[in-house]
Amino acid sequence: MSQQDNFKDIISHCKEYGYVFPSSEIYDGLAAVYDYGPNGVELKNNIKNYWWKAMVHVNENVVGIDSAIFMNPKIWKASGHVDNFNDPLIDNKDSKKRYRADVLIEDHVAKYEAKIAKDVEKGKNRFGDQFDVEQFLATNPNVLRNQAKIDEINQRFKICMDNEDLAGIKALIVDLEIADPESGSKNWTDVRQFNLMFSTQMSSVADDAGKLFLRPETAQGIFVNFLNVQKTSRQKVPFGIAQIGKAFRNEIVARQFIFRMKEFEQMEMQFFVRPGTEMEWYEHWKEKRINWHKSLGFDANNYRFHDHIKLAHYANAAADIEFNFPFGFKEVEGIHSRTDFDLGRHEEHSGKKLRYFDPELNESYVPYVVETSIGLDRMFLLVLSSSYQVEQLEQDGKTSERVVLKIPSFLAPVQLAILPLVKRDGLAEKAMAIFEDLKYHFNCQYDEKDAIGRRYRRQDAIGTPYCITIDHDSLNDDSLTVRYRDSMEQKRIKISELVDEMKKELSVENILKQL
Repeated sequence: MSQQDNFKDIISHCKEYGYVFPSSEIYDGLAAVYDYGPNGVELKNNIKNYWWKAMVHVNENVVGIDSAIFMNPKIWKASGHVDNFNDPLIDNKDSKKRYRADVLIEDHVAKYEAKIAKDVEKGKNRFGDQFDVEQFLATNPNVLRNQAKIDEINQRFKICMDNEDLAGIKALIVDLEIADPESGSKNWTDVRQFNLMFSTQMSSVADDAGKLFLRPETAQGIFVNFLNVQKTSRQKVPFGIAQIGKAFRNEIVARQFIFRMKEFEQMEMQFFVRPGTEMEWYEHWKEKRINWHKSLGFDANNYRFHDHIKLAHYANAAADIEFNFPFGFKEVEGIHSRTDFDLGRHEEHSGKKLRYFDPELNESYVPYVVETSIGLDRMFLLVLSSSYQVEQLEQDGKTSERVVLKIPSFLAPVQLAILPLVKRDGLAEKAMAIFEDLKYHFNCQYDEKDAIGRRYRRQDAIGTPYCITIDHDSLNDDSLTVRYRDSMEQKRIKISELVDEMKKELSVENILKQL
């Protein structure tokens, strides 16, 4: 099965099992806007909870905030969003499709990266444990040739972006013979800048005086509250402020399901440090964040760091954590050293001091900031695309297939499924009594419809890590069967031991301690 077909299956699975629905579907939907269903909202909340615990509860020098979506429009002028929050846009004259010019170039580079990865995989298969990846990358002629092409494209693109040379970006697209991904046409318009902010009105009269913007990021709500938070939480630099919230961007090309949407949710943390120490903390948070991702247990080879070719106007260092989605390596989280740009600009435009008095240095200064910013919806897609598996099973000489979501157990939307073997003989009543007790400890689902094997498959597709089956023996020995999703093994345990046993299995504390 191709990666593209696999991705289509994941999208269909999301709708069929209550993870993600097209928004406004009965009215033919709304482009690049989605709703989260019963299982989707549970998974989303569990991801948020895990991030919040790892970022705020585990770090004594990080606190939280929840700022408003509407803010004074002067904030966006000060932050540079009004003047600089643009993407390079290009249209294809034949297909009438619109694209981000930088994404077209990045996707072209990704083709060379895929060739290198394919050569590496061939080398591993040929030489096995003796294969030296670093030496291969440094000496193989095909790899060196493709890497040289990547470096040349990136260097040329960087020069164009640094100089805001839109004509140069188009020339690069033409020279690389990049075609419209859908039509194959190479008939392009000129590149132009496109501001991504949504505007709205607050007053009853539609004039500029009442014009507001829907926030394109959550960070500015943190910056303008810097002193409020610092003073009320009595934090000393270095310390961080974390926030989870909605943001809105008028994306030129919103595609790839929930990967790029116009309305999305961010999990951000701004870490305030002494000037001159920002690079040390930048490296610190890069390591902390990649460890958080890898703690989920997915293939570590699917993660990589990507340093920005062109830095944003506020940054002196920036890197993305990229994940190998079904459509290739794409950004899921950014770590940025934002210098003192944001606090400095807000101090300048507001006329209010945003300085920290450092008792150790006996001086005041505008702190520098290291940011970690993760897209919650992208993280959601990462978990689902990594967890989705189609397995071939052999039993009694027969082959069958099961679709299973191997979601990390502590993130699973349904943690336990309570299943009476049959509805008669008092098993349903016994199972419901167990459900009534367990629901105060775990997110449970009771299911008595269909044969037990079919119910197992249904829970596999939902991603439920543990199925609790009550059978006729349960009425006599007060024991039940726990079925494990990933291995499909079954274990008999006492009902009185069930809560403690499941708390161990579903514990997030041990994961957090390893970070």
